[in-house]
Amino acid sequence: MTSSPKTDAIAPQAPDIDRDDYLDEVPGDVEMSIFDHLEELRQRIFYSLIAVVVGVIGCFAIVNRIVELLEVPAQGAKFLQLSPGEYFFVSLKVAGYSGLLIASPFILYQVILFVLPGLTRRERRVIGPVVLGSSVLFFAGLFFAYFALIPAALNFFISYGADVVEQLWSIDRYFEFVLLLLFSTGLAFQVPIVQLLLALLGIVDSGAMLKGWRYVLLGAAVLGAVLTPSTDPVTQSLLGGAVLSLYFGGIGLVKLSGR
Repeated sequence: MTSSPKTDAIAPQAPDIDRDDYLDEVPGDVEMSIFDHLEELRQRIFYSLIAVVVGVIGCFAIVNRIVELLEVPAQGAKFLQLSPGEYFFVSLKVAGYSGLLIASPFILYQVILFVLPGLTRRERRVIGPVVLGSSVLFFAGLFFAYFALIPAALNFFISYGADVVEQLWSIDRYFEFVLLLLFSTGLAFQVPIVQLLLALLGIVDSGAMLKGWRYVLLGAAVLGAVLTPSTDPVTQSLLGGAVLSLYFGGIGLVKLSGR
């Protein structure tokens, strides 16, 4: 008696999904005409302008307190209004910078909403940490300028010739100096983010960044001289040293990313 051969039932296996192809997909990709893109861009810009206007109006309502806060590093100096309406225009300038700063998170959010539909899953994983890191570094640059760079520069100028001249400063020139130094330092603190983006795009890796440290040292000195509105060596050295430290910190960040 012969037994019929047994056939083993094999359950069908789901096809393997290529992880790289999955990450390179654009989820929810929808075809949009150029006019649809322009309309969405117009809408995002409109929302951003509203946020800036609201921020400027709100800051103008408390501009005297903001001015007093920005005058704190200049202990020992007196401010003069050298022409009619000078302080009024200074108030507008301070309110404008402050309102733009307050509205910047909302503006960044609108930018993300605009570019997000065209990003792949891989890019969407990166954009969150990059945006968060960029924001943190920018505000860290503001704090560094306010608590370190501005006091160092002002102390240098106040102490230099203090026995010869009385410190009477134009309110307009002072706030040009302070606001420019604040925002230029915030931008200079974006160095690690630029390094990370260059590495993720495959343009340069951590090894190449480390080999070029001599050029970076020279670049940090030039950047410190260009970005600081003052010509004192203390401020330039502090900013150049901060940029150099951020650069080597960026190399460590790129290494952690596996690049």
